[in-house]
Amino acid sequence: MNDIKTDLPMNPESTALKITVLGSGTSSGVPVIACDCKVCRSSNPQNRRLRSSALVDVRGVKILIDTGPDLRQQCLENDIRRIDAVLYTHEHADHIFGCDDLRIFNFIQKQEIPAFGHARTIGHLKKVYSYFTNPFQNGGGVPKVAFHEVSEVFDFQGIPIEPIPVLHGKLEIFGYRIGSFAYINDCSAIPDRSLERLKGLKALILDALRYSPHPTHFNLDEAVQVAQQLGAERTFFTHITHDVDHSEANGKLPNGMELVFDGLQIAIDLSSHP
Repeated sequence: MNDIKTDLPMNPESTALKITVLGSGTSSGVPVIACDCKVCRSSNPQNRRLRSSALVDVRGVKILIDTGPDLRQQCLENDIRRIDAVLYTHEHADHIFGCDDLRIFNFIQKQEIPAFGHARTIGHLKKVYSYFTNPFQNGGGVPKVAFHEVSEVFDFQGIPIEPIPVLHGKLEIFGYRIGSFAYINDCSAIPDRSLERLKGLKALILDALRYSPHPTHFNLDEAVQVAQQLGAERTFFTHITHDVDHSEANGKLPNGMELVFDGLQIAIDLSSHP
């Protein structure tokens, strides 16, 4: 029986791991500024892509993957009212420049928010957001974020989270595995040791930038090959440019593979996977 459901209403009392795709676009988003291409002018809402991010809900614990520059809009559009933790894939601008918006959740939840990532990424975040701990003026809202370096499986509120090292060009970054779900964006190669840690997935979200080759991202053909090698029950492609029309690309993908779109919800039954 297929225990993966997509784009369906979520029951908060269920035993599902629930993923909401907050953004499916590359660093420029779609539509691209000042572009008149077919995809940028498309009326299909699935061709409108905010910067890549996702929210994972594990039995009510809300884990955000990346805080891109569209975070405020993504939270409003998806009615996000709580964030318990953040997982950072890497330190590029399209993945971190919404971090200041976490302060609203500090006000609501009355507590700091832990954020986890590669040591290099955390070091960069501490520099960019040094005012979090050393405010340069009194007054105003200062986010309360506790940055933590991770490299191996760690536990957050009883949930094992596994950082998965992958390559973004020459840069080592992290994907993440939570139970039988994994999220890997901005990826051009997956080392053998990480491939082994991605076996047995029910759902995989994987980078697939465009049709033509790129030095720091999988293109669509490469992503399909990696997805076939990993053998997840369902694979969803993300971090997509305006070169790719949603409907046209989906019609050509193998069974069990599809492009994500902003607002897509995926539910994985955890009843047999504690």
